[in-house]
Amino acid sequence: NIIAPNCYHYLFAASFKDCYPKATFWAAPGLQQKEPELPIDRTIDIESAELTPGLQSIFLSGFRTLGLSGFDSLNECIFFHPKSRTLILTDAAFHFDASFPLLTQLMTRVLGGYQTLSPSWLERIATTDKKAVRESIEEILRWDFERVIMAHGSVIEKAGKEAFINGYESFLKVSWPASRFGVSKA
Repeated sequence: NIIAPNCYHYLFAASFKDCYPKATFWAAPGLQQKEPELPIDRTIDIESAELTPGLQSIFLSGFRTLGLSGFDSLNECIFFHPKSRTLILTDAAFHFDASFPLLTQLMTRVLGGYQTLSPSWLERIATTDKKAVRESIEEILRWDFERVIMAHGSVIEKAGKEAFINGYESFLKVSWPASRFGVSKA
């Protein structure tokens, strides 16, 4: 499988499809309309929880980012691998730490995502449908995840759910501890 998880991360997907023609190329909703020349086989069904056996997905409804043409829908699909208890994000959150170059550390201290798993302030400003995002986040929090992998930043190996709740607290309108999501502060 080749997966373009949102309308921004697809740059080399067509090349992968050329190299692996038998692979199924999955795309986030809206990508086929944005880039009609891409050899997309299937669009990720936002109504179905399971993408392929062992990999579940949720569409992050309402989440937007600042794109070249203004505020754009990210159309991001979030994935969960139950066997390893891993949440997989692309642009929905960032988590940079001291292992990154100094310039990256400085930028993420200003923009968000430094030593915290959270969306940047660009996404916070661009996202106006907070209710839709909150509902999606609550769906994600029903998953039993410990580890979080994201496209931008360091992997969180332990206490990923707590980090996710903390980073999305402004969308959830709940304060820590968020015991209603099965998490308690140790």
